[in-house]
Amino acid sequence: MLAAIVESSFDAIVSKDLNSVVTSWNAGAERIFGYSAEEMVGRSITILIPVDQHTEEDEIIARIRRGERIESFETVRVRKDGTPIFVSLTISPIKNARGEIVGASKIARDISATKESERRIRELMREVNHRVKNQFAVILSMIQATARHTADSAQFERGVRERIMALARSHDLLVEANWAGTRLTDLIRAHLKPFGSGDVADIRGPDLVLSSNAVQYLGMALHELGTNAAKYGAFAHGGTVDVAWSIDASAPEAPRLTLSWFETSTPIEDLRIDEAASNPSGGLGSIVLLRITPQALSGETRIERGSDSLTWTLSAPVEALVPRKD
Repeated sequence: MLAAIVESSFDAIVSKDLNSVVTSWNAGAERIFGYSAEEMVGRSITILIPVDQHTEEDEIIARIRRGERIESFETVRVRKDGTPIFVSLTISPIKNARGEIVGASKIARDISATKESERRIRELMREVNHRVKNQFAVILSMIQATARHTADSAQFERGVRERIMALARSHDLLVEANWAGTRLTDLIRAHLKPFGSGDVADIRGPDLVLSSNAVQYLGMALHELGTNAAKYGAFAHGGTVDVAWSIDASAPEAPRLTLSWFETSTPIEDLRIDEAASNPSGGLGSIVLLRITPQALSGETRIERGSDSLTWTLSAPVEALVPRKD
C-alpha cells in the first residue's frame, strides 16, 4: 500500500544514500525532472542541482547525518532538458532496522506555476502603481488648469466634476479590457454617449486599439469637443458631427494616424474652443485640444472654424497611440 501511494504521488518522492546516490525514483520524479528511474537510480542526485548550488547538497547530507529533518524550503533544480525549475523540498533521514541513518528521503513539489504567478503579480503591482501615478498627474494637471480658467467656485466644481467623470469613462473602458487596450471606436462612443449624440454623430475608420495613455488623453479631447458641441454647436442646435480617421502607411516604418472631428450646425454660435489658436492662454478646452493631447501623443493638432462648421484634426504617429509590444 505504501509503495502504491509513493508511486501514484503527483510529487517527486526520491530516496538516496549518504553519498547522494539515488536509490529510488517514483513516477512523480520522472514527470517533474524528465529522467526515468532507470536513468537516475545509481547516479548522484547532484545531476539535478545547478553547478553554483552544489554546496547545498553537502549541507543537506551533513544535516541528515545528524538526524535532522529538513522542513520545506524553496530552491532551484534542473530538468533533463536543462531548463531550471522551482521546487519545494522536504527531506528526512532514512534509518535501518538498527536505527542507523543510512540515507534520506526527499519530497519535491513543482512550484514553478506559483513562482510565475508571484512574478506576474509583482509586475502587475508595479504597472498599477505606474498607472495610478499617471492618473494622479493627469487629474492634478486638470485641476490646476481648471482653476486658472474659471471665475468662481461653482464653475470650478462643475468643470472638475465633469472632467473627472470623463476620465472615469476612459478608465472603465481600460478596466473592461484588462488594460490591454481599447478600440478607438469604443472610446469615441463612450465619450459621446453622455451628450445623447447617437443620432447626429457619424463615426468611421479602420479598427485601431489604443494604449492606456492614448485612451486617457484622447478621451480628454473628446470630452472637450462633446461639451463644446453641447453648449454652442451641433448638439445644441441640431447639427451633425462626423468623426473619421485613417492611417497613412506610405512610410511603413512610421505610419501616422489622422483623426478629424468635423462639426456642422446652423448657426454655430460662440464656438470658443478655437480661442487658443491665436491666444495660447485661451480656455482650458483649447489647451487640452491644442497642447495637452497632441504633446502627450507626440503629434500635432489644429482647429479650423467656418461660418457654420468646426474641424479639429489630430495627426500623430501610430506608434505613440497603440500598446507597446513587449
